[in-house]
Amino acid sequence: MSTLEIKDLRVSVDTEDGPKEILKGVTLTIGDGETHAIMGPNGSGKSTLAYSIAGHPKYTITGGTVTLDGEDVLAMSVDQRARAGLFLAMQYPVEVPGVSVSNFLRTAKTAIDGEAPKLRTWVKDVNTALEQLNLDPSFGQRSVNEGFSGGEKKRHEIAQLELLNPHVAILDETDSGLDIDALKVVAEGVNRFRAQEGKGVLLITHYTRILRYITPDYVHVFVNGRIAEQGGPELADQLEAEGYDKYLRVPTGG
Repeated sequence: MSTLEIKDLRVSVDTEDGPKEILKGVTLTIGDGETHAIMGPNGSGKSTLAYSIAGHPKYTITGGTVTLDGEDVLAMSVDQRARAGLFLAMQYPVEVPGVSVSNFLRTAKTAIDGEAPKLRTWVKDVNTALEQLNLDPSFGQRSVNEGFSGGEKKRHEIAQLELLNPHVAILDETDSGLDIDALKVVAEGVNRFRAQEGKGVLLITHYTRILRYITPDYVHVFVNGRIAEQGGPELADQLEAEGYDKYLRVPTGG
């Protein structure tokens, strides 16, 4: 069982004009077995939330707490966060030339588990994960993300998710750049993961289309570094119909 608890999180980045606050007090709890969707316009801070939880050095935590099962996530190094059970699927996966997908995955699994998986079993597990995501087993010999299409990069990340099997998955716009077939395959992979006992998912997206295949328990509207509204899956339908305009309008004084 796992609970990711974010309380009053405040985050800034350095700019030419000095520190700029991006997250302005975010409070959110992802309980055991829950899937939360965060939706919001460009520049609202959604990706900043994901990268701050994962430990990206670009972002400075200026206030608040993040805990996983009561343990202080912000006191952990990036690799310690991964070993504790956090996983981040990035909006723009990076290329790692010269490192094969198979070696990359085995190295990551070894680092998280503290021991190397048995090679014969591991090869079978990797091939199964790739095939489930419509990736040929020969894909395992290619360099990580080098020359991959957008859909291949995203499907590879979900293969990582299934093989590393974290407690909480943070998926940053995993649906971006996917055609409808790839979207369905990715969604099926996420659903396989969250069908297991004790898994939490934080799904960040602009659009509702992935939520047709991954039904969230909660939807949060993210605007200007804060959660502006939250509700059930029906809130996503409302956003699809009405957009974000009502959250972006600045009230005038009277």
